[in-house]
Amino acid sequence: MPTRPETPADPGAGRPAVLDLIGNTPLVELTRFDTGCCRLFVKLESQNPGGSIKDRIGLAMIEQAEREGRLQPGGTVIEATAGNTGLGLALVARAKGYRVCLVVPDKMSAEKVLHLKALGAEVHITRSDVGKGHPAYYQDMAARLAAERPGSWYSDQFNNPANPLAHETTTAPEIWQQTGHRVDAIVCGVGSGGTLTGLKRYFRRVDPHTEFVLADPKGSVLADYIDTGRVGQAGSWAVEGIGEDFIPSIAELDGVRQAYTIDDEESFSTARELLKREGIASGSSTGTLLAAALRYCRAQREPRRVVTFVCDTGTRYLSKVYNDAWMFDQGLLHRPVVGDLRDLISRRMEDGAVVSVTPDDTLLSAFQRMRAADISQLPVLDERGRLAGLLDESDLLLHVQGDAARFREPVRTAMNTEVETLAPGAGLAALTTTLRRGMVAVVADGERLHGLITRFDLLNHLRRHLA
Repeated sequence: MPTRPETPADPGAGRPAVLDLIGNTPLVELTRFDTGCCRLFVKLESQNPGGSIKDRIGLAMIEQAEREGRLQPGGTVIEATAGNTGLGLALVARAKGYRVCLVVPDKMSAEKVLHLKALGAEVHITRSDVGKGHPAYYQDMAARLAAERPGSWYSDQFNNPANPLAHETTTAPEIWQQTGHRVDAIVCGVGSGGTLTGLKRYFRRVDPHTEFVLADPKGSVLADYIDTGRVGQAGSWAVEGIGEDFIPSIAELDGVRQAYTIDDEESFSTARELLKREGIASGSSTGTLLAAALRYCRAQREPRRVVTFVCDTGTRYLSKVYNDAWMFDQGLLHRPVVGDLRDLISRRMEDGAVVSVTPDDTLLSAFQRMRAADISQLPVLDERGRLAGLLDESDLLLHVQGDAARFREPVRTAMNTEVETLAPGAGLAALTTTLRRGMVAVVADGERLHGLITRFDLLNHLRRHLA
């Protein structure tokens, strides 16, 4: 039986079938949120084959470049992206046989980076704390790479007219048909501005009364621009994919009468709530859109039909939006403050979050738990849950390096039983002294473990207080 080639097909070898799955995504009504007197619908762009609304523009921009001769067989697609545009471009480009080079900011989720690399994309990660004009700014870096590489094409979603055209000719007509030609308001975010611009152009023709509402992360300049007509000072935000520190050239913001600024905490918590209530897993930008849409719906005094988007799939954010430890580290998830060292523990025993082993578990099990949780030490708890010892990667390495068969031995053969502990009320000075000695701080009341504090946990504590 012949095997499939590992390399993508040549650009001229026919249209890949996966590209026909882009678009025609479902529109569903949310019924478990308080939407006031309104009905709120979400368009599930997460159902595109690449998992996001950006599949549409990836296909449109590449095929327009092919028609115009700017992307030739064997060429390289280059783009600056917060992730989803890159995934859309990589999906289409690799299916058609092109190379892909993407520049992404360092706040992008690990799942997106892994997905891009699995598609065969070359990924450059750059700083997210610098603005336009800085050599490390992701758009400037992408433009520079495109200028340096022969045979490359810079898709430039922020200035590419095929971007809004994709939404004008596909997304907007789908919404119009799916709502039975009855839509009063559409809530959008702006990254490049293509979605908002394309939708506005279409609805200006078919129903000029359709209202457009902007959902913007706190720190972005766009909502303030809608309200004041001025571009203010940008801040920072954790939401991926929407919000900007400038006004994109293709973003037609005229006619947007209302804008809601949504902070990171509300965006992330709303995305989590969407999964709990409706069973729809989404990313942080969807949380921003939904939070703004709910505010808009609840402010209305007459029934309205409102549409917003599930921009991408939540499986790209398992390490962020749906990770309690990460959410706590970022200050986006809160728990009761007790006023002692327990407030610095990221994985607390009381929350059932401590990763541990027993003395009778194998060293291989201990290693696998360390690796899965990305930690370098494990508390060892006896059958009654009392602290019996500590196993760190150094203990493990010293024990098995001479004989790999020792991985089968129990944890008790390598663990450290002389564990120094800190009482919860010991204070920051005692904690700092322990950490400076190169040790992890074990916070316990006698044999009752509360959790571990690492240098990273202390740094996170200090960062949160600074913020």
